Amino acid sequence: MTRILAYRFSAFGDVAMTAPVFREFLEQNPDVEIVMVSRSNFENLFADIPNVIFKGINLDDYKGFFGLNRLANELIKEFRPDLIANLHDVIRTKILDKIYRRKGFKVFKINKGKEEKEHLTDIWNLNKVQLKKTTERYADVFREMGFKVKLSHQLRPTSKNKSGIGFAPFAQHKGKMLPLEKSYEMVRILSQKHKIYFFGGGKQETETLERWEREIPNTQSLSGKLSLKEELNKISELELMISMDSANMHLASLMGTRCVSIWGSTHPYAGFLGFGQSEDDVVQVKDLTCRPCSVFGDKECYRGDWACLEELDIQKIIQKI
Repeated sequence: MTRILAYRFSAFGDVAMTAPVFREFLEQNPDVEIVMVSRSNFENLFADIPNVIFKGINLDDYKGFFGLNRLANELIKEFRPDLIANLHDVIRTKILDKIYRRKGFKVFKINKGKEEKEHLTDIWNLNKVQLKKTTERYADVFREMGFKVKLSHQLRPTSKNKSGIGFAPFAQHKGKMLPLEKSYEMVRILSQKHKIYFFGGGKQETETLERWEREIPNTQSLSGKLSLKEELNKISELELMISMDSANMHLASLMGTRCVSIWGSTHPYAGFLGFGQSEDDVVQVKDLTCRPCSVFGDKECYRGDWACLEELDIQKIIQKI
């Protein structure tokens, strides 16, 4: 049995994207085991994948070089890995790589395609092309180790009985989020024919969604009420998820639920469309030459009017359903 020690600490959606890759890689390579090191609260993303051992850590316990050195030593002692997979490639994991190499381990890391992504998000670049999917970038790390892995890019529904529509109107950055009044209007229309479940987290989001639940019949807010395990279970039972380009799209992918995704200043070309999700279910303003201007949606709008979101017609979303 070959044991691979893999690490990716954030963000939630990016960690969720590793799970379907692990599942298919391990099915095709049954003599391999992955120890996934990540934040403790992400454990349930990997709960049902055979041959994955999840190791949750609190990064505050391992600050600076000496903290990371201690972490590296603890992981070696506990798991005795054969190979190291850096699926994150940030300063913290680069330091870990260095420590492991010094100890004689073979370390393989993700190629995030930074330069291609910078070119893609240059607003003066009018020739935008699809870049490699992030899930394929994860798989490349294992291919580089010498393993064969062919990703299906197919959804695998985990639940037979599906009903209702999930809606996650929030995202971490403004550039990814449909204006709330548009979201509200869309829910008002959809709830006439479908039961709508709201997903969110945090105090402000929960308050907003509970207000919507009171004001719009046939809706229910699950915000702040479910553990990650319960949330995944609920998403698996939905007929459909509607989400921004955010973690909920990736959770839908993980549970084999179709997702209609809404994109503003970001774009599926950067490679972050949910695993197995269809490009036909992408909703975006297509004729804006400045899109995408950001990989993560964290930049200010260069035009100042957020046209990519303000001009998005909610009928486009409703038609997909």
